[in-house]
Formats: sequence, C-alpha cells, structure tokens
Amino acid sequence: MALLSGHRLLVTGVLTDDSLAYGIARRALEEGAQIILSGAGRGLSLTQRTARKLADVGEVSDVIPLDVTNAEEVRAAAALVEERFGRLDGLVHAIGYAPASCLGQGMFESPFEDVATAMHISTYSLAALVGAFRPLLARSEVLGGASVVALDFDGSHAYPMYDWMGVMKAALESLGRYISREVGAEKIRVNMLSAGPVRTMAAKSIPGFSVFEDTWAERAPLGWSVTDSSAVADSALALLSPLLRATTASVIYVDGGHHAMG
Repeated sequence: MALLSGHRLLVTGVLTDDSLAYGIARRALEEGAQIILSGAGRGLSLTQRTARKLADVGEVSDVIPLDVTNAEEVRAAAALVEERFGRLDGLVHAIGYAPASCLGQGMFESPFEDVATAMHISTYSLAALVGAFRPLLARSEVLGGASVVALDFDGSHAYPMYDWMGVMKAALESLGRYISREVGAEKIRVNMLSAGPVRTMAAKSIPGFSVFEDTWAERAPLGWSVTDSSAVADSALALLSPLLRATTASVIYVDGGHHAMG
C-alpha cells in the first residue's frame, strides 16, 4: 500500500515547479494521496498552470483561491475543501512573503507596516489556516490523525540578509508549538520542516542568497545541493504519514546538519 493511500491533503504555496510545495505535492500524489492546491490573487492562474504539470503522476482534485490575508476567503476555502473532501488528513503551509524593506536592509530600516505584512502572511497565516480547517482536520480517519506541516527556515540563528524574515520564522516555530498544544487532543499534529536553502522563485527575492549557496554545503556534514529539494519532499511525506504519528510541536531539520555546526 502507498504511504499516503486514502489521505486527503491541502497543499498551499505551489506557484512554479521549482517550489518546495510542488515537490511535496508531486510526492504526495505518487504515494496515493488526493490533493487540493491553493493560490492567491494573480498567483492563482500560475498555480493552475503548474498543477497541470502533475498530470503524469496523478490528478489534482481542485485548485482553489486562498488569500490568507482575507478572512472571508479563508472561510470560503474551508467550505470548498469540505464540499470536495468532507475531511482533511493533512495541510501543508508553504506560505511566506516579506516586503523588500524587510530583507537585506538590517533591522532598523523597515517600517512597522512592512513588518506587519510579513508577520500576517508568513506567520499568522498558520494560525488562520489551522483555525479555519480545524473541524476538517479533526475528522481525519487515517492512523494517527491529521498532520500540519509548515515549511520553515532555521529560526534559531541570525543569518546574513535574512533580517525580518528570520524573525518571522522564529515566530512561526513558536506559533507551531502553541497550536500543537491546543489541537493535540483532536489528534492533529503540527510540525515545522526547516529546510536548507533551495534555489526557488521565492529564494530569488532574498538579497545575497548566493551566500547560502556558497557556504551551506561546506558547513553541512552531509553536504547540500541548492538544486535538489527531494529530501525536503520526502521528509514532508514522512510527517504527513502515520510513520511519525507521535511527533508534534517539533522542528524537523532537513539541511544536511548545517544548523548544528558551530
């Protein structure tokens, strides 16, 4: 039996086929899951086009609009998923954005309005989504219950140029722990998947991303490739599956071991 046979998943954040979310969606289909993708605003049409690239491994059940800054749209998305699936066994949170002033400018240049935007989209959105989809996640019928996986980037260190997004990731990790405490009694797991740097469209918006490319593989004991996201996708599948059914409130590092090096 396939690892995710019978699982019904919502995967956010699929824009292009180089995104981490795309890799996760592809592997989920390969392992027998039914999936719905979501897109926001003008990005929705891009998500729809990218979804067609998955046809060789499986059919995407739907592509729905989901702007996490719009509470009405979040509620409408939950209603669409309920109509289509009836329940939800997994949710992948792969959403992040910060205005340009929040990256590469240090910690004193970005106005609060820009920081608030980054917080709303990159961090608070996890609470918004889990809150809206909680009744569907609580109905999960798979072994171990439902799983929420939030894509992360090591929030325990201050990385050059990452600035306010680093703060948002640290907050995301803390938020995940608090949410996991609140929903655990309903057999809903919440974990953060801290991936090493991968060359995606989102990464291109980070000033000095080449610094990560040049140094990460040298410092990671297992090495690292910025063009290979397969280990991230496989780790997400393990978290979404019953294999890690007793794991919650955790940051799972998939970075070649870089985070632990002095």
